[in-house]
Amino acid sequence: MGASHDATLRQYRLPNVAAMASTSRVVVIGHGMVGHRFVEALRSRDTAGRWRVTVLAEELDAAYDRVGLTGYTEHWERPRLALPGNDYLGDDLVEVRLGARVTGIDRAAKTVTTADGTRVAYDALVLATGSYAFVPPVPGRDLPSCHVYRTLDDLDAIRADARRTSESGRAPVGVVIGGGLLGLEAANALRGFGLDAHVVERSSRLMAAQLDEAGGALLGRMITELGITVHTDVGTESIGPAQRNRPLKRSADDDSLRVLLSDGTFIDTGLVVFAAGIRPRDELARDAGLEIAERGGVLTDLSCVTSDPEVYAIGEVAAIEGRCYGLVGPGYTSAEVAADRLLGGAAEFPEADMSTKLKLLGVDVASFGDAMGVTPDCLSVVVNDAVNQTYAKLVLSDDAKTLLGGILVGDASAYGILRPMVGEPLPGDPLGLISPTGTDGGTTGLGVGALPPAAQICSCNNVTKGDLTEAIGSGCCDVADLKKCTLAGTSCGSCVPLLKQILEAEGVEQSKALCEHFSQSRAELFEIVTATDIRTFSGLIERFGSGKGCDICKPVVASILASTSSGHILDGEQASLQDSNDHFLANIQRNGSYSVVPRVPGGDITPEHLILIGEIARDFGLYTKITGGQRIDMFGARVEQLPDIWRRLVDGGMESGHAYGKSLRTVKSCVGSDWCRYGQQDSVQMAINLELRYRGLRAPHKIKMGVSGCARECAEARGKDVGVIATETGWNLYVGGNGGMTPRHAELLAGDLDDETLIRYIDRFLMFYIRTADRLQRTAPWVEEKGLEHLREVVCDDSLGLAAEFEAAIARHVDGYACEWKGVLEDPDKLARFVSFVNAPDVPDPTIEFTDQHGRKVPAPVSIGMPKVVQR
Repeated sequence: MGASHDATLRQYRLPNVAAMASTSRVVVIGHGMVGHRFVEALRSRDTAGRWRVTVLAEELDAAYDRVGLTGYTEHWERPRLALPGNDYLGDDLVEVRLGARVTGIDRAAKTVTTADGTRVAYDALVLATGSYAFVPPVPGRDLPSCHVYRTLDDLDAIRADARRTSESGRAPVGVVIGGGLLGLEAANALRGFGLDAHVVERSSRLMAAQLDEAGGALLGRMITELGITVHTDVGTESIGPAQRNRPLKRSADDDSLRVLLSDGTFIDTGLVVFAAGIRPRDELARDAGLEIAERGGVLTDLSCVTSDPEVYAIGEVAAIEGRCYGLVGPGYTSAEVAADRLLGGAAEFPEADMSTKLKLLGVDVASFGDAMGVTPDCLSVVVNDAVNQTYAKLVLSDDAKTLLGGILVGDASAYGILRPMVGEPLPGDPLGLISPTGTDGGTTGLGVGALPPAAQICSCNNVTKGDLTEAIGSGCCDVADLKKCTLAGTSCGSCVPLLKQILEAEGVEQSKALCEHFSQSRAELFEIVTATDIRTFSGLIERFGSGKGCDICKPVVASILASTSSGHILDGEQASLQDSNDHFLANIQRNGSYSVVPRVPGGDITPEHLILIGEIARDFGLYTKITGGQRIDMFGARVEQLPDIWRRLVDGGMESGHAYGKSLRTVKSCVGSDWCRYGQQDSVQMAINLELRYRGLRAPHKIKMGVSGCARECAEARGKDVGVIATETGWNLYVGGNGGMTPRHAELLAGDLDDETLIRYIDRFLMFYIRTADRLQRTAPWVEEKGLEHLREVVCDDSLGLAAEFEAAIARHVDGYACEWKGVLEDPDKLARFVSFVNAPDVPDPTIEFTDQHGRKVPAPVSIGMPKVVQR
């Protein structure tokens, strides 16, 4: 168990004795996602209180989101993964016993026995024991540094071993056995711990259960480019101590491992994680004499009843008519069936939807229906775009009229529309549905209107389009209402965007309110601020809002105020509106320390500034990293060290790089015509000019730019929010690149521009974006929403008559710009916030752990000449 986790047996509630008298007893073994769904389904339908529920959970954590298990590595806060309502507060007919491992079932006596000897009687028994992580019979699999990836406690153990690996001098490498979904998530977790991750997969491709050869090959290339080493078509022969003569620093107690692969190669590593699949936890059923399926799992019929009519099996442990399902959607369906049967219903398990949509290390992957094309005489339509790294395949019936399934890698934006169409006639040319020709991922003209009422929108909860339109007709008027009424979107959440589309298709106007405190949208609030003399959040909410504000509206208003004035963001009341990064003008890192990023316009830096950064990093013990935006990031600074670090940078002629703000980050450039024999324009100087012009410009989201000196695109300008590429006669201007979760190429707004026209167009584009974009909306979705032709009319043709106003706003920003950190250093009141402890500003925070680039602990750096400040 996790060392920080309370290992005492806990009970959420004691049942109401009076309520027990007239109820039957159902015992649920297991409190995972499916067990919790069964309890919810039974209690929501059992209005007469016919069943009293006792849940016996082996883990000490009540039901949590195991699908989102990897998210635990980002915050290490168990309550954030807890499923809503998992304590059943207010329900006297539900009792949950955590840490109550069941050791036996007595079917004759109708009792179960827990590890402490407690016997619990039942009238009906539900097995929701789930699965365990399969560990292949590899010699050495039981060594201390070998783990599985299944529970929160497993992740705690992996983290602890990863830290020991880094601290002991063992190889800073982690090996994952298994290249499926969990294997790739485990590799990402190891990478987050500062280890070099290797994935070993016996199949010829990653995610072999979901992807075909071409899709798996593309995923493998993309994962490799992210810094994870992939070994496919190879098995694991053995795990043992690493050889002592390898060229690697070792400590006396080094217990590094060597993973020997079937092709004769080996990997020296500090720890091994097995993620080679799952097996149903059917040992209790076996011991109790229940019938087991040929390939494991408790055999049930379509009603989820086992060979004992008083015993049900649901979720991953259930082999429904001989087949086990490892996805949460079919598990939830089995829970609903069992609940219905206990209440006298006749529900049966339908054909399971095995569709999946995932984001693995930032890469979109989806498969649905007959993804592998096993249907006799089926046809396949494939688009494999190696340049943009996307792969799309549709599997069709032999007459090419019916969609049977598909695979999407790199861009899964079409999944929401395509998956519900499985088994339905296609609305058009299948190639047109996946060709990357439209701005909406190749599904131009295809929307929810093309879906029939029987199309399943939410596979987790078996909700069809017809169910949703019926709910809308009954009065549901927003996404929250639909989720509450139909349960659609309440599990994995992938169908939530479709809920909004269906509402709009049914003519239900959606609220654009920023939050509960402001009925206006962000764009409307921007117009209010510019049209009035209001310059405070309190003044704005008093006149145009209600309440005291929240974590949504406060940072938005702070950004608007910063975009419309040249005041310091930490002046007066505005300081309290900032998020955690803007609060200290630095990006907080996962260990609680902060990063320092001085501006390097266009990537152009002097030797003196390089030396200055190096000396500061050395003196403060900071880790340095050259970023993708051509500047140097320094990691590991404590809060109270930030002013001293920035004083040296500012005195040396450097300024804030705004890496912490929703503003311009960098303008990347190639070496341009000064040095490159292919350069057509001075891209370096243009990048410097743009970065100095727009530095500090606050926006709805971060902005990145790039300037390439020729069509060879060394600055990758078309992957930026604003991209500039030199031509023989001037510059081409591209807009709306990248943009967040789904990478997107920028589109050409105007070509062959001179310097003055280029800057004028960028001024207009940025101010139009700042004034009209939604909260946290990147330029890519904003460009898609506005439409490129409309933007061209506004920016180039001044169709709205606002060009002069946009340009004037940028000019005011340029004239009023001042380095934010310089402003802090000159103001004792602002400096006062940069302390770890009020009474001891030089004492480091003991809750902050300092590590080097490999995750190894290092001593806390010593503050040099830290000015004494007083907390006010």
